[in-house]
Amino acid sequence: MEYLSLVLFAVVCLVLLTGYPVAFALAGTSLIFAFIGSFIGVFDTAFMHALPSRIFGIMNNQTLLAVPLFVFMGVVLEKSKIAEELLISISQLFSRFRGGLAIAVVMVGALLAASTGIVGATVVTMGLLSLPAMLKQKYNPSIACGSICAVGTLGQIIPPSIALVLLGDVISNAFQQSQLDMGIFSPETVSVGDLFVGAIVPGVLLVVLYLVYLLAVAWFKPEYLPAFDSKEKVKLGELIKAVVPPILLIVIVLGSILAGFATPTEAAAIGAFGALILALVKGALNIKMLTSANKATLTCTCMVFLILIGASVFSLVFRGLGGEELIESVFESLPGGVFTAMLLVMVILFLLGFILDFIEITFVVVPIVAPVLLSMGLDPVWLGIMIAINLQTSFLTPPFGFALFYLRGVADKGIKTTQIYKGVVPFIIIQLCVLVGLAVWPELATWLPSVVYADGF
Repeated sequence: MEYLSLVLFAVVCLVLLTGYPVAFALAGTSLIFAFIGSFIGVFDTAFMHALPSRIFGIMNNQTLLAVPLFVFMGVVLEKSKIAEELLISISQLFSRFRGGLAIAVVMVGALLAASTGIVGATVVTMGLLSLPAMLKQKYNPSIACGSICAVGTLGQIIPPSIALVLLGDVISNAFQQSQLDMGIFSPETVSVGDLFVGAIVPGVLLVVLYLVYLLAVAWFKPEYLPAFDSKEKVKLGELIKAVVPPILLIVIVLGSILAGFATPTEAAAIGAFGALILALVKGALNIKMLTSANKATLTCTCMVFLILIGASVFSLVFRGLGGEELIESVFESLPGGVFTAMLLVMVILFLLGFILDFIEITFVVVPIVAPVLLSMGLDPVWLGIMIAINLQTSFLTPPFGFALFYLRGVADKGIKTTQIYKGVVPFIIIQLCVLVGLAVWPELATWLPSVVYADGF
């Protein structure tokens, strides 16, 4: 009756499609199947005895403390208008060049991704601030929309990313579980910091390829990305004031992790405090802004932790119904071994990215497949980065990509949905190329962590 676990997974996905709250859908559906399994004698209720300790472990998890801190950092930078001034200043600097505004969007989008780490926040912010300016400069609507959606998804891969924090915690637990299943009782560890370091090269590579594509369009199709003849001069002092502080904050946060001075959670605290200092210096720190930032952080954090609790119930019931053994036997029986298993998982995650957010996929699907894949010898850092870029591509792919919906919600009514779809296609191809490159050369994700930690940091 282990196939009942697959029925559980399918029913959970169907319930999620109804729009019912994710945490309650996960926990409620799982408890119903636990009752059914117990009634027909295929589920041992002793599995549920582990639930209190799991919930306590979630609440006591030091790594997950980075989530509210990074969210708070991004919200403060957004609500204090620091991110807006950053975009305006860099746009003024590059707008006189052909394709300059699009280049500015990519650069600022990468910085916003590093500071907020949330796809929706980055896409909405860039859509509201930069899309009207790009259309005013007679930019091709498809390319303008495509570049905004693409840079918005960078929040999945550019550290410090909330997605990497959550994914790193799940991969860490899966790696330890896979080693214990193999009889290794002194398991190696992998941390969120490892994923941060491993994501730097692929993240930078994506940004560079985006810029190369836009420069190529500006060169071969100048009418698509025209220059802007403005007589307004960029003031160097204002440019430095707008650009240097947020970049310095991101460098300090990432640098403290890379140098080994701070854990990701401690670095997140530095980032949150630094964002408050920047807001104070700018004169934007007040009770109203602070209250709004706290409410936004509290809402996001409660959502994440409640989903994680629901996912814990799901994973216990799924395991109790024999789901893990079924997945392992299926993977081992596949022709082509680990290659076919990894390809199958990537395809499934890509398709699930159309209907589920990265939080649900990270907490529900990854804990099921990751231990089996890691037991087959895959590198945990490489696996985490592959999953992150795969989901990033899924969120960008028509017709169901989340980034497309976010931009559609804030874009001018004159922008056709088909123009948005058309604009993201080249960026999807770029991301798929990077994904294939990672598959062929895993060192793109594993080399930098080995160098950083080999040098004694």
